[in-house]
Amino acid sequence: MKHPNIVIMYADDLGFGDLGCYGATEISTPNIDRLASGGLRFIQGYATAATCTPSRYSLLTGSYPWRNPRAAILPGDAAIIIDPDNHTLPGMLRKAGYSTGVVGKWHLGLGKDDINWNREISLTPNDVGFDYSFIMAATNDRVPCVYLENRKVVGLDPNDPIEVTYDWDKAFSGQPTGRHNPELLKMSFSYGHDASIVNGVSRIGHMRGGKAALWNDETMAEVFAEKAVEFISENKDKPFFLYYAFHQPHVPRLPGPRFKGATALGARGDVIVEMDWCVGEICNTLERLGIRENTIVIFSSDNGPVLDDGYEDWAEELNGSHKPAGPLRGGKYSMFDGGTRVPFIVSWPGNVDTDETDALVSHVDFYASFASLTGQALENIEAPDSINVLNALLGRSNRGRDELVVEGKQKKTVLRQKDWVFIPPYEGPAVNEYCKTEMGNSPIPQLYDLSEDIGQIRNLASDHGERTERMSARLKKIMESASTRIATQ
Repeated sequence: MKHPNIVIMYADDLGFGDLGCYGATEISTPNIDRLASGGLRFIQGYATAATCTPSRYSLLTGSYPWRNPRAAILPGDAAIIIDPDNHTLPGMLRKAGYSTGVVGKWHLGLGKDDINWNREISLTPNDVGFDYSFIMAATNDRVPCVYLENRKVVGLDPNDPIEVTYDWDKAFSGQPTGRHNPELLKMSFSYGHDASIVNGVSRIGHMRGGKAALWNDETMAEVFAEKAVEFISENKDKPFFLYYAFHQPHVPRLPGPRFKGATALGARGDVIVEMDWCVGEICNTLERLGIRENTIVIFSSDNGPVLDDGYEDWAEELNGSHKPAGPLRGGKYSMFDGGTRVPFIVSWPGNVDTDETDALVSHVDFYASFASLTGQALENIEAPDSINVLNALLGRSNRGRDELVVEGKQKKTVLRQKDWVFIPPYEGPAVNEYCKTEMGNSPIPQLYDLSEDIGQIRNLASDHGERTERMSARLKKIMESASTRIATQ
């Protein structure tokens, strides 16, 4: 029997409470809900970080992000942070006979120090295990605002070369910016996003040239969906792995015309509905090609939710009674569970139970689990933090991990052991002044029993001093460990 196809669909800034199958009533997500009703819905599924780049790094390498000092939110012109000599999930699956592809958001860097966007780019996803890539370099709020297919910018006019800088002192003269030309904006920035204007939206970073190659935000969902469908169709007769990384509901939120006004929550709700349509396109393609029953489909998110993340799109004002993080505390950037506990669905008709599970699992575990599924032996230094939880992912066991390390912003780590979570003392504001997220910073240690207090309201550190000290010591030991496989069970 040939290996099953694997499709990972990865949302960007989607919260634990943003989907109908996780309790949302204000946003219609029928395709994702159908995926959940025909598969396994995890209520303790985690990203490794409360921000995007670190989580994606872990998913593809099987390594905690704090092992790599460069695994932090990257500018759009950053060098690649996955060494081509390193082991990766797509590389491992390629050795098992898979065709591998990535479509959508990348945000793990490209090239070395200085990228020349006007030539073939060395060090792309194609150098770290992917046979095919159609990506944006970073995020939809960062320049360069162009698509890249394999090693080249799509549609670039060689007579209009692209230049990029993230240094305001080197900003290109004569180029309008949100800071200096707000009258040119169709969506105002609330903080941070005040540099080059593309499609009436000011971004992070400065860009000049490449006008013929610039993306259109309102058609981005369709472009990525078409490329994902093409990859599946071209590889339907052999095992394939597709990492389909959505840009929704990351800012700037600019849904296509058919989705504008789809919810009463404004643009944030509308782009989630748009993303749900994309999920439907993939599932319908698998069914049309007759390969759905031999395809594992996973849907999850890179971190928790955020409302105002730099643009005035009225996400806060229109949110109403909707709870993006559900019952969880915190959100994107936070050390509380709302930062890293995310929607997590696994569907494989006839092979995965249709159920809900409280098994503790993480995206970092895909590596070891799929190695087991495909009969690949891992080297000692390969995927050092990934655990084989295949039985939990397939619903054959309620036991996943016993412990997990996650991080908030700036590599502030947290330890989860069974039902308990320990947050060490950290300096910093309790609440992010811009996005208003509770960060989890506190001058005293924090200990919560999630089985009794999912909202992390009651700090039990002083009541359980021995457990607090034991978990503190364990977290330090993990952080000090060498890059070998430290977590096995």
